[in-house]
Amino acid sequence: MGISQIFFAIVTIYALWSAYKKFMGIRRNIFLGKDEDLGGEEGKRWKNVALVAFGQKKMFKRWIPAVFHFFIYAAFLMTQVELIEIFIDGFFGVHRFFAPYIGILYPIIISVIEILSVLAFVATFAFLARRNLLKIPRFHKSEMSWWPKLDANLILFGELALLIGIFSMNGADTVLQDLDPKHYPDTGFLAISGWLGPLLFGGLSEGWLMLIERSGWWLHILTVLAFINYLPISKHLHILLAFPNVYYAKLTPNGQMENMPEIMNEVKSMMGLTEDTGEVAMDEELPEFGANDIFGLSWKNIMDAYTCTECGRCTDMCPANITGKKLSPRKVMMDIRDRAEEVGANLDSGQFKYMKEEDRKTAKALTPDNYDDGKSLFDYISTEELHACTTCNACVEACPVLISPLEPILKMRRYEILTESAGPSDWLPMFNSIENSGAVWALSEDRDKWATDAVNAEKTE
Repeated sequence: MGISQIFFAIVTIYALWSAYKKFMGIRRNIFLGKDEDLGGEEGKRWKNVALVAFGQKKMFKRWIPAVFHFFIYAAFLMTQVELIEIFIDGFFGVHRFFAPYIGILYPIIISVIEILSVLAFVATFAFLARRNLLKIPRFHKSEMSWWPKLDANLILFGELALLIGIFSMNGADTVLQDLDPKHYPDTGFLAISGWLGPLLFGGLSEGWLMLIERSGWWLHILTVLAFINYLPISKHLHILLAFPNVYYAKLTPNGQMENMPEIMNEVKSMMGLTEDTGEVAMDEELPEFGANDIFGLSWKNIMDAYTCTECGRCTDMCPANITGKKLSPRKVMMDIRDRAEEVGANLDSGQFKYMKEEDRKTAKALTPDNYDDGKSLFDYISTEELHACTTCNACVEACPVLISPLEPILKMRRYEILTESAGPSDWLPMFNSIENSGAVWALSEDRDKWATDAVNAEKTE
């Protein structure tokens, strides 16, 4: 085994192990949320994956960015073939492993990859221009300053590095096939490198060509390994999570809200629709309604947050945001992800200062069950944002990967109103009226008095 193989193996194994640990941390953070059964109707779920995740169906509601996004997406999928070959070449010290085995198909596959790479090259510059020159408004909201803005640009520059690596490697290799056919087997004519390679590198010595070819090869694989480790801290995690997130998306109509069994059973009891099971003991702990932290959300809500592409289509379509209110559905999802990251980092630290005070003397380790850092989602998302939501579902309809920002908003509002007995001052009279008289507007008489009077009148006739 040569030095190059050993170095490749060490770098690759370390990078993949490092990425694995990061992805396991994200998995742990997602499952800090409550359990939620989202099984069933597998046919519909796989159809959604095919149309929405693979087919990019909802992206094409805005066809110009959708076409550019498709170029990058298709190039990303196809280049995995060449990437597999690079891994094989790197571990076993061979060159163009697939070329002699698949024959005429090899130049066809690589040519398709190169054509898609050129289109991705164009799309990358288009996206850089949209974000930095055209300054599309949804990319310049308050939540998109500093890291979110830098993150989007970094990944685009990473795309350019990948493409430069591919064409440097293939272009120099094309010229070397004529100079040293023993070590650089004929791959057939490649659609782009077949003419670009001789044009750029045709007059260079064999030594320089080998340096360019190896530099392009290493640039490509190192960028890929860096990208894999970068994904867990980037919005581009949706490349992986979009598929399970779409699969587990709720299949109910967007306007259908989730019932709270505790409330529903209480209402049924008040209306005499359930059997009388006796009064609830006074010392029985009341259930916690809604959610004030990630532990009160479902695991799907947290996966939604990690899947968010930060494209801003939800915020762009939100009527509250359009009219100048503080609410941004994108920010809500970003805040949930940031809070999950914060809790995850604190759990990893194992410090007892993040533990519930009553457990510090008896607990042996910090766990999600005894976690309490004195903070909650309300430290990230203000009540002003929550109250501005009209529950119109525009954000849910706009999301290209079936994320529902509305669900955590509703859960936080329910916690505020039902658990803390708080809420906007102009909402409270309505709630009190519903509780006392069964009607939105305060009434001096019972709401059903007219029915009682009618029954009594019939009896007296």
